Amino acid sequence: MIDLIRKKRDGGALSAAEIGYLVDAYTQGTVPDYQVAAWLMAVVLRGMTREETAGLTHSMLHSGEVLDLTFLPAKKVDKHSTGGVGDKTSLVLAPVVATGGLYVPMISGRGLGHTGGTLDKLESIPGFRVNLSVSEFHRVLKACGASMIGQTEKIAPADRKLYALRDVTGTVESPYLICASIMSKKLAEGTDALVLDVKTGSGAFMKKEEDAVFLAELMVETGERMGKQMVALITNMDQPLGRMVGNALEVQECIEVLHGGGPADLRELCLELAAWMFYIGGASKTVAQGKQLAEEIISSGKAFERFRHMVELQGGDISAIDDPTRLPATEHRVDVPSPRAGYVKAIQCEQVGTACVILGGGRERKEDSVDPAVGIVVHKKVGDKVSAGESLCTIHCYSDAQAARARKLLEESYEIAAAPPPHKVSLIHRAIHKGGH
Repeated sequence: MIDLIRKKRDGGALSAAEIGYLVDAYTQGTVPDYQVAAWLMAVVLRGMTREETAGLTHSMLHSGEVLDLTFLPAKKVDKHSTGGVGDKTSLVLAPVVATGGLYVPMISGRGLGHTGGTLDKLESIPGFRVNLSVSEFHRVLKACGASMIGQTEKIAPADRKLYALRDVTGTVESPYLICASIMSKKLAEGTDALVLDVKTGSGAFMKKEEDAVFLAELMVETGERMGKQMVALITNMDQPLGRMVGNALEVQECIEVLHGGGPADLRELCLELAAWMFYIGGASKTVAQGKQLAEEIISSGKAFERFRHMVELQGGDISAIDDPTRLPATEHRVDVPSPRAGYVKAIQCEQVGTACVILGGGRERKEDSVDPAVGIVVHKKVGDKVSAGESLCTIHCYSDAQAARARKLLEESYEIAAAPPPHKVSLIHRAIHKGGH
């Protein structure tokens, strides 16, 4: 192990066999944390080659069970987002794409830091079970074409162990380690194709667009090396997606979209991601045709019915889907007024996510529990005109005292200017895929 640490420290490239040894030894507990931590820091400082990244992904993927979904008659396609504030597209995409004839086996994560997690949102539906066995996962997929679960003990155990170590050693940010972590979990699902939503902006992990593009290219190439159809969209996270931030609130907003409503930005991103899922999954000949298919499925009401069916199959209370007022909610509301008249010039998006965490809607440590009812409803977004004293957003909480810290953070996160911003924020910056950018 010390040879591998030295080799990486000095800028050398490890062979697939050396990486395989390291991953296996660490997963089995024969190499101590401190040596792997030293190697991880060497990776952060020295980087990895594309071959090393693919080798690390392969070893982590095969550290546990790789699901075999060949018994399903159509292509399997999934979407992964690098995380943001109000990012809830998975709950819309799974039923839409399943209705279009593809299978969507979605193994999702929980929120950490300022970003929300799909599993936390789903668990705000009373009774919804995210911890299904593999056989239950298969059964739900077979019955309705989509299932959304958490990472099982047997899927990519090396990733679970490495991620926990990265989290406490300042080695989370390396694009090579992020790529191997995401791709090992996603490829273990047994998918044929994967659409990546790589966020950039103030509410994303990748604040700079060039960093987001680098990570996206790395993940696309790694997936293609393993025989998967891949595409990555670089999308904007300089402000929350949609209007709702907080678990039950976000489920409510997804139900609106599945009924053909919801905020324009959320609806647009869902349609664009679904279009690419249909295209790389072979359900449409072009991306434009895929988008049209997604629009038709939503307007027909079939996507909502499919979501309802999936919730029912996973133990969720469908009365809360039919009547979202039955989802967890707080009675207390606190408005955040605008200090002056003008236009919203910018929103510090990460601070909005942090405000939700402060309320109890996210977790600062992995072991924290999450309150599904609290959250923030955003009334004014970038470019919107606002009067003095008009509400910028509303905090859903239990008391003024609970809201105090979050309110201060939200007040600081809004920048109000005399004139509207000169450029409209584009939601989708670019697509990265084989043969084109």
